[in-house]
Amino acid sequence: MDLCDRNTIQALLARHGFHFSKSMGQNFLIEDWVPQEIAAASGAGPDTAVLEIGPGIGPLTSELCRRAGCVVAVELDQRLVPVLEETMAPYDNFTLVSGDILKLDIPALVGERMAGYTPLVCANLPYNITTPILTALVEAKCFETITVMIQKEVAERLAGGPGSDYGAFSVFIQYYTEPEVLFDVPPTCFLPAPKVTSAVLCCRVRRQPPVALRCPEPFFFRTVRAAFALRRKTLVNSLQSVFGGQLSKEQLAAAVEDCGLPPTVRGERLGLEEFAALSGTLYRRLPGYHSGGKE
Repeated sequence: MDLCDRNTIQALLARHGFHFSKSMGQNFLIEDWVPQEIAAASGAGPDTAVLEIGPGIGPLTSELCRRAGCVVAVELDQRLVPVLEETMAPYDNFTLVSGDILKLDIPALVGERMAGYTPLVCANLPYNITTPILTALVEAKCFETITVMIQKEVAERLAGGPGSDYGAFSVFIQYYTEPEVLFDVPPTCFLPAPKVTSAVLCCRVRRQPPVALRCPEPFFFRTVRAAFALRRKTLVNSLQSVFGGQLSKEQLAAAVEDCGLPPTVRGERLGLEEFAALSGTLYRRLPGYHSGGKE
């Protein structure tokens, strides 16, 4: 069954009485090169197990099943369960989990379903929940790589560096992974066609942090979020909106200066090294730090 053929898709969906749900961000692929290239880019092989999120009718799933030792797909839409039972029937290395990935215990799922394999993620993610899903996948600390198709603008932001249109979540992703935009996927590759271009992003999970922190990790990310709290303001003003109850504006300005940064710099100009230096400097200036106080 050609799961990227428009006529096949329409007949399959009609047979099961399925209608697209805008709220679930459902857009099915109709160009076979797309799932083929995504599956190839994922690194799936006989010694790997792949977690897929939102398999739809299974065009990417089937490509992954041909490559991986096993594929575990999590699908929220109960209406797609009988569809997937039909389309994935040829593959004995496929397991369907019906549920919400954001409500599942991902490490437990990996331990139960993917034992003995190198776990990977490969998925076409709904645009409206890209951030929480990527956060959950990264924080699960289970996977070698996370390869996802998401909105192109978001993919470029997550892989972008200082001075680009990146933000706190970009820093989070770059701290834990090495993100790379692989290729674009135009709207014409989907049914129904979305209004934006997609892109495939591969995040290779880091074995070690890319920078040495001089503060607890949660404080590092608090500093990062503070730096982007007021995007149109200077870094000092943005930091003041979060740390103003603990440090004066003068202390914040001195911390920025101690890191060799100009007083008018904005948060989006800082990379991982600068954020590591800034968070450590701020942490040392916190009230109670020298007496053993902790953030």
